[in-house]
Amino acid sequence: MGRPLVRAPAGALVLHRVPREPVAAVLLLHGGRAEGLGAPPRPNLPGLRMRPFARAVAGSRAARDVVVAEVRYEHRGWNGHRADPVHDVWQALRELCCVAGPLPVVLVGHSMGGRAALRAAADPLVRAVVGLAPWCPPGEPVLHLGDTAVVLLHDEADRVTDAQGSWDYVRRARARGARAAGIAMPTGGHAMVRGAPAWHRIARDTALGLLELAPLPDTLFTDPVPTPPGPAARGRQPVSGPGRPWR
Repeated sequence: MGRPLVRAPAGALVLHRVPREPVAAVLLLHGGRAEGLGAPPRPNLPGLRMRPFARAVAGSRAARDVVVAEVRYEHRGWNGHRADPVHDVWQALRELCCVAGPLPVVLVGHSMGGRAALRAAADPLVRAVVGLAPWCPPGEPVLHLGDTAVVLLHDEADRVTDAQGSWDYVRRARARGARAAGIAMPTGGHAMVRGAPAWHRIARDTALGLLELAPLPDTLFTDPVPTPPGPAARGRQPVSGPGRPWR
């Protein structure tokens, strides 16, 4: 994809590719920490973790007219009621509109970035959210989703964020009339390392499908939400929560 293009040193948007006549955009959001006011370090492992997803989207023929970009965070953490990365997403969307116009956008976020993407879903540019092992604590709001589609991918063996939180979010979103779906990934844990090609492929195909640039399964939003893990899996509960650092 070449070297990222940065609009300005203080900007929240990092552009990986801008087609001559873009029709849509995929904006990637990496993970972070529950708390942390410092800037993300360099090199930033959570950011590097999203690069294969960016390459998967940019390498698809269906995405030849799609802007591929990522959000740069000012702070490393969510930081309670501040919800710092959400403000970075909004700023990146404003910068994207200046660069390429008011395009339909799919947000693809991992962990804390998944939570930020879900919170930012009310922005009029956001067509859909693809959450990768997202941080969905109890009571995470869903009323703002409106007609924004949500697809959450999670491995129930994840020991950092809780897959059951994702499935509960999907159920509550559906109950409020939103188009929401959950996809249980067979491997990958939180870092999405094992079975990584499947994560990249499903995230890519889902994002492009939600932009109506590729087909989506007809039953995606009507399939049953994944069921809670059985007794053998309940011992693998997340070891980190909102009060503990994680990436």
